[in-house]
Amino acid sequence: MHISHRDEHGNPIYTNHLIDSASPYLVQHAHNPVDWHEWGEAALSKSRSEDKPILVSIGYAACHWCHVMSNESFDDEPTAALQNQLFINIKVDREERPDIDSVYMAAVQAMTGQGGWPLNVFCTPDGTPFYGGTYFPPDAKAARYRMPSWNQVLRSVADAYRNRRDEIAANGRELIDHLAQFDAASATATAAPPLSSLVHAAVDTLNRGFDPVEGGFGSAPKFPQPMTLEFLLRAHLRGQADALPMLELTLRKMARGGMYDQLGGGFHRYSVDAHWLVPHFEKMLYDNALLARLYAEAYQVTQTSFYRTIAQETLAYLSREMLHPEGGFYSTQDADSLPHPQADHAEEGAFFVWTPDEVREILGADAALFCQIFDVTSTGNFEASNILNLPRELAEVARVTGAPAERIAQVITSGKAKLLAARARRPKPFRDEKIIAAWNGMALRALAVASNAFGTDAPAGRLYIETARRCADFILTHLRRPDGRLLRSWKDGRPGPLGFLEDYALMADGLLALHVADGDPRWLRECLGLADAMIDLFWDEDLGGFYDTAADHAALFTRPHDIGDNATPSGNSVAAELLLHLAALTGDEGYRQRAERVLAGAAAMMQRFPTGFGRMLCAADLAASTISELVIVGDPQAADTRALLDVALGSYRPHTVIARLSPGDEETPALTPLLQGREAINGRATAYLCQGFACKLPVHTPEDLSAQLAG
Repeated sequence: MHISHRDEHGNPIYTNHLIDSASPYLVQHAHNPVDWHEWGEAALSKSRSEDKPILVSIGYAACHWCHVMSNESFDDEPTAALQNQLFINIKVDREERPDIDSVYMAAVQAMTGQGGWPLNVFCTPDGTPFYGGTYFPPDAKAARYRMPSWNQVLRSVADAYRNRRDEIAANGRELIDHLAQFDAASATATAAPPLSSLVHAAVDTLNRGFDPVEGGFGSAPKFPQPMTLEFLLRAHLRGQADALPMLELTLRKMARGGMYDQLGGGFHRYSVDAHWLVPHFEKMLYDNALLARLYAEAYQVTQTSFYRTIAQETLAYLSREMLHPEGGFYSTQDADSLPHPQADHAEEGAFFVWTPDEVREILGADAALFCQIFDVTSTGNFEASNILNLPRELAEVARVTGAPAERIAQVITSGKAKLLAARARRPKPFRDEKIIAAWNGMALRALAVASNAFGTDAPAGRLYIETARRCADFILTHLRRPDGRLLRSWKDGRPGPLGFLEDYALMADGLLALHVADGDPRWLRECLGLADAMIDLFWDEDLGGFYDTAADHAALFTRPHDIGDNATPSGNSVAAELLLHLAALTGDEGYRQRAERVLAGAAAMMQRFPTGFGRMLCAADLAASTISELVIVGDPQAADTRALLDVALGSYRPHTVIARLSPGDEETPALTPLLQGREAINGRATAYLCQGFACKLPVHTPEDLSAQLAG
């Protein structure tokens, strides 16, 4: 139960240094009795002057266990008093400061072998970590969980700092040396097979960890791993027969389970079981952007209408629930919500679950069949309530119930609409409304790909393009300083920190996809500008890769350099694939050389741990492939141009780089030699295709372009 420290007038008793933060997560902790500080020189200086160790507590607004620990410990006055007495306490929003999260997560994983959020790290006054962990229970739960209580941890760490200072300093130095050696090893090109062999072998490795019954990799908990699944699409194009069956089983199982919001669309963070049934109920922009694109691309490959439906429902959720009125996408929705308006505490999943009585009250005569379809029972599948899911094929439901297919389809459509409307009247989960550049870059690409997949002339396709344009405008207007530097985040007019590698890479990636989808040269110019700035700010020649932070970012105890793809793709993997595309577009060999150095440094790790390098494997696949360059010249609104674009964009073509040019545009060809000398011959839309350092004859008809692309 949440503890509210308020006076008789309802005003907060405690207010700490987080009250003026732009981060909604930090503001959530502004009235804890803990004297929280934001990360910065003021807090570090206070630690030095008072000779107190630092507690860095890292989380994010949609993190269920972050809320639990806050309610149990950070809102508890005696515990807070102990923290304030013994430590300088710093709160960090991992979404706003991925650099801080990255280095301290690596430290805790090195110390304990595991990580997650909340992440609680104890440091010396210079920021060097010496002890850490994730969730710690209060005294009352410690014995039950067989863990030290938070109070025990606080006292033990403070005692060690006072009485074993030399030991702590030595351990900290050893930890930093270990992380530096690991980082150097991961960035050094070691003996590895050629990229084409590595890509082929990765599918065999993935197959060994694949769940042939439920899809996905490993056992509970199960994460969607969209980048690994995208790699399977690439492997399918390479002719590896087992790739597509693994992908399709996973796509169907995920979207039919409770991890997918069967009413409102969109995916929850992950499933706590192996069956995709019970999720952690938070919803993240990045998961849904990556998965919407994956399902759209799977539709391009298979033409399976189910994948189109899931992609469209997921994008509809993002536009309905996660879109700022001016165009940027918000970050997350919380897992917890009030079970009813009069409740005094939030519960996980309360917004999403149903009882049979609730369904009957809303659906009346349709309720029994709806419950059969969506697995709603009196016993429930989640804490006496029900997470809607589709455990049986509809043909089996028809056989068991005797209902005809038309009746089942009608009940699904009508029932979902009615329950969704009823759910909208429930107390909604908290929404973190900060807007993050990198995650919006993922949304841009998802919208662009969906427009291509479902028809840029179709109503949905036009809507996706318009939404993407507004999103791109929002980011380039609000999340950029006057000097052109990209910002990490923005909230209610307040800028966040300077952008990180992933912000530059993913925004450039999204803008390039948007240029392909709508032909506007502005997006190509902005993409190239961000890519060049990315190299200037983050590339390190000695490292042979990109650091996550620019050289002028405030220094941490180590400079983060991440090459692994986790919940989001690493900046290095996105940069590698982006630079390969830009090398093909511009002929700039510097782009390709940097991409190849990143891939060489990651090759050994990709070989050993393919599930942790899905996006990097996609970049490796591109580097190992023959890239085709396609230019389409024509009036974007003309029917003959649209016909060529339908051929070029409607299919999944990860190894084709596409640029577009409107007749009379004399500025855009200066951006890339690929556009120079290209024209709409005799006023007709014209396609120019080059493959393997040789160009084919220009063509004007979709039939001729299809034949060239097939060849």
